[in-house]
Amino acid sequence: MDKVLIKDLKKQEKFTKFFQDWANQEFKEHPDEPKLIEDLQKLGHNIGIKEGFIIACFDYRNLSLHFFTGDVERITGYPESILRKKGMEASFTLIHPDDRDELFKFQKIVFEAFHSLTLKERHTFEFAYTTRWVHRTSLEVIWVQGKVRPYLIDSDGNFAMDLHIIIQLFNPPKVKGYDWNYSYSKEDGTRVIVSKNSPNSKEVKLTKKEKEIVILLLEGMESREIAEKLNISINTVATHRKNILRKLGARNIGEMIKILASYEF
Repeated sequence: MDKVLIKDLKKQEKFTKFFQDWANQEFKEHPDEPKLIEDLQKLGHNIGIKEGFIIACFDYRNLSLHFFTGDVERITGYPESILRKKGMEASFTLIHPDDRDELFKFQKIVFEAFHSLTLKERHTFEFAYTTRWVHRTSLEVIWVQGKVRPYLIDSDGNFAMDLHIIIQLFNPPKVKGYDWNYSYSKEDGTRVIVSKNSPNSKEVKLTKKEKEIVILLLEGMESREIAEKLNISINTVATHRKNILRKLGARNIGEMIKILASYEF
């Protein structure tokens, strides 16, 4: 066992203290938990072997990394055995030191936002983040982007387990450090999006046509392709794109795509 790994292990409980509010929830048993875990394992087996792709599940009842699969060891430099034993601590040790303060600030924001919602709204809650990892042995800085949703919400509405879909970014993003957003659907179906750069709740009501265009944009289509697909003019597509930008409060298409990554259609 090398000296760097021993040093990492000594950091146990240094970072999980920031998540005590999560652990202090009064959890109830969930009757579907065995089936949900089985489904998670099947999901991991089917798609968790892709290069630069990780599926992970934190359990807030005991602040552990309950499940993970994918290209973990290559990306992080941590042996799988260490992640299984010291999962949550090892995960936060990976985070670039300059990103940690914002991460811990964001988890408080997520916790408070989630618990301010009705039970129905909680089941639509999602959040996303972009951050830097530091490889344990090479010290290479690795950018990753994660999309997260609650995977297990108990009968009292407590956030027991989450599901992270994490993708390695092979080109550095425009952001300089930890970036985040969260979203949920209100009881009336209105989608609410909150981002780091726009910390106030933003209600988003897109028309049917705008939603169609958004889906095609997220699939990587250009305006010309969208116009052909929907049998409308390219000028009409441009008008819809401008309206979508305005409604989201985004300054450009890149920022719009980042916000829409947490939007559920």
